[in-house]
Amino acid sequence: MKFAGRLFPLVLIILLLLLAACGESSPTATSSTTTTPSTSSSSAVSLNVFAASSLTESFNAIKTAYHTSHPDVSITYNFNGSQALEQQIANGAEADVFASADQINMQKAIDAGVVTQSQNFARNKLVVIIPNSNPGHITSLKDLAKAGTKIVLGAPAVPVGKYSLQVLDKLGKSSAYGVAYEKSVRANIVSQEENVKAVVQKVQLGEADAGIVYLTDVTSAASTKVETLTIPDQDNVIAQYPVAVTKNSAHAQTAHAFITYLLSADGQAILTKYHFIAINSI
Repeated sequence: MKFAGRLFPLVLIILLLLLAACGESSPTATSSTTTTPSTSSSSAVSLNVFAASSLTESFNAIKTAYHTSHPDVSITYNFNGSQALEQQIANGAEADVFASADQINMQKAIDAGVVTQSQNFARNKLVVIIPNSNPGHITSLKDLAKAGTKIVLGAPAVPVGKYSLQVLDKLGKSSAYGVAYEKSVRANIVSQEENVKAVVQKVQLGEADAGIVYLTDVTSAASTKVETLTIPDQDNVIAQYPVAVTKNSAHAQTAHAFITYLLSADGQAILTKYHFIAINSI
């Protein structure tokens, strides 16, 4: 009994020492957990860019180049006629950037309150395209007025269609062509499409003898199926391409950075490679 009485205090001391050791180790473990740096990377940003159909090839090249220097940014495009894109954005479509092929539809977006301001980032001009088979036997602009020639344009609400009609108006006022020429060409219009790619497709398929499109739409692929006729500069139209960040963009800072890239030397070099006219050129 005396031995047990002496043993009890010793056991008690050992237990107290063990409890103290556990108490000291707990804060150490907590401190290690809170100071360990996180290894997770920031979430990627998905940028929705609504762009005119004529920007398809150049913007896809820009997407590849931009992702190289901005790997955290994923770009999703919606290519269509500018008038359709403006309506989609005005009706609540989730877009971060709107790149239009004309000032009119950009102004509509501004008036609708879906963008606040815009700036031009590229320019373009028009050409006439004909199928390689040339069923209409067209060798000059004057041949567009021949009776029975089938011509396809963009619809008047589509920027390329509006510009095409402006070209015909200019030709009608010139001494080399005249009013009768303009009326004859207009009479030969058999279809007006909702975007410029549809015009190119109809001519490629031989469904039309000629069409008016942007120079940039005569891509390397298209050039194997169509030939071009140049429209003289004095009768041509220089299309201005404005771009803006949408008012309700969830990634406004990233959207502004994308536009900055479009205006940079690298962005402009890609656009000119695809036959756009650089915004800072004469």
